[in-house]
Amino acid sequence: MLEPDPKVVRELLTRYASLRIAQAERESPATARELTDVSYTLCVMMATTGIHDAVAKADALLLAKGRTADAARAAEPDGESGLSLAV
Repeated sequence: MLEPDPKVVRELLTRYASLRIAQAERESPATARELTDVSYTLCVMMATTGIHDAVAKADALLLAKGRTADAARAAEPDGESGLSLAV
């Protein structure tokens, strides 16, 4: 199974949260449609049928990716990436 790009997942989660807040503050048909679209996309991307499951899976994915990145940085000698800073 293909794994979603964490950057895209993070953007969708951020957009979902922003739309939920906007809809709670002031309901609008346009915001409701966009929230439905973002929710659907998140569900499809996370292979779920409900938004609560999609958000939970997205959070777990981002948490796991963060731990993997932290472990990779810790394994680098002296915290160096090996890339030159010269331009």
